[in-house]
Formats: sequence, structure tokens, C-alpha cells
Amino acid sequence: MPDSDPNSISETPFDSPLYPSFPMQMRNVEILTVFYRTEVDAARRLIPAPLELMSDIVIIHIYHMHDADMFGDYYESAVQLPVALPGTGVSGAYSPYLYLSSVGAVAVGREIYGQPKKGGEPRLEVRGDLFVGTVRRNGIDVITATMPYKLRRAELSQMLEISDFRTNINLKVINGVDGKIAIRQLTARRFENVTVRECWTGAATVELRPNAQAPVYKLPAREMMAGFYWRTDFVLPWGRVLHDYLTTEAGDDEA
Repeated sequence: MPDSDPNSISETPFDSPLYPSFPMQMRNVEILTVFYRTEVDAARRLIPAPLELMSDIVIIHIYHMHDADMFGDYYESAVQLPVALPGTGVSGAYSPYLYLSSVGAVAVGREIYGQPKKGGEPRLEVRGDLFVGTVRRNGIDVITATMPYKLRRAELSQMLEISDFRTNINLKVINGVDGKIAIRQLTARRFENVTVRECWTGAATVELRPNAQAPVYKLPAREMMAGFYWRTDFVLPWGRVLHDYLTTEAGDDEA
């Protein structure tokens, strides 16, 4: 029987948790990553202060998680923007939108990292000589990304030269039961023990369709850059707090 002492419980329901304990292993993950340029003002509107937008690049990842601890086989997607936190030397990719098919992965992303995850139906498949990644919400394909099937071999470093997304930065906001904000932070986390099994690159396309519940269309594609298909294993670790808005506000009030 699980221990029902509240002081020993880290997640509920305590006798059948929604996600496993960290660190979490993700094995045989297929990823289609595409880069494109958007409108700077449109991207800047999605970035919370004090983060600063670093370029007009948008990064879209569509994942097929074949073998994830406890979650099993599911699909995930992420839309990211390159940012930096002034005065700290920290830079990475901020996530304004994430859609995925696993309830547990939605919960762990929101509760632990503060990622703005919502339910959706991403897919990554091969159609003849083409990789096709789609993200569906409310019956609408809000993202369709394509890339030729294994055209040219590549390295992870080639992706990072376009935009280094290894540090994922999120705005974590959690309301208390009394109506007050319990947590308002900028958080960061970075995959560990990353092993890239294969990596390929080629020309890419992105089509975005409007949906008020998945408004990725707010980042219009103005110029395509490149696409990458890669297969990897990695570990999801604990993250860290970069900026605590409540502590900063309290300090400002005292002054």
C-alpha cells in the first residue's frame, strides 16, 4: 500500500500517480524540427518580460515518443522562440505553445516546468518520400510541416547553429485555491544524457491554420529556413527557477 502521509506525497492521486518520479527516460524519440522566419513584432508579443526576443526565428518540433517512462507511446509538439534573460547569461528557447496527446505528459509539463501544454493530436509519419508532421486541435490541422525523407545526413550541431533550443524556458503560473497567484516564475530545464541515433536535413515547409484554441497562426511563416529529422534518447531532469516574479514584486513593495 502507498504511504498516505501527506508529508510524503509529491503527486496525486497518491495511489495511482499521473506521472513518474524524475528523472524520466525517453527512448527512441523521433523528432521533425523545422525553422522559419516570422514577423518580429508578432513574436515579441508572445514573450513575457524580462525575457528578450533574440531573433525572428520560430522553431517547431513534432515528436513521436515511442517509449517514455510510464507514458508509453504518444505524440507531442512544441513551438519555440529564441530568447535571453538580460544580466544572467542565460539564453534558450521560450515555449508559447505546446500540444500533445498524453494526459500525463500535459500534467507533468504544466505542474513541474510550467509549460503551457494543452491537449491536441500531433502526428509524425512518412508518406512515400516525405516526412509529414501535423498538429490537430478541434478537428483542424493547425500545423502541417513537411521535409524530404532522409535526403542529406546532418549533425545536431547544424540545428543549434540556426538556433540553440537546448535550454527550454517557460512562464510558470499557478493559482492558489484562495484566488491569489501561488507561483509566478520563469523556469528552465535542459535534456540530459542526450544520444542522437541519426539526423537528416532538407528543405522544409510549414502551413499554419487559424484556431482560437491553438493560435499558432499568430507566428506567420515569412521565410522557410531548414528542416531536420532526428532520432534520439534523452532524460527529463528537474529544472530550475530563473526569475521569481512574486519575490521581485515583494521586494519592490518593501522598498
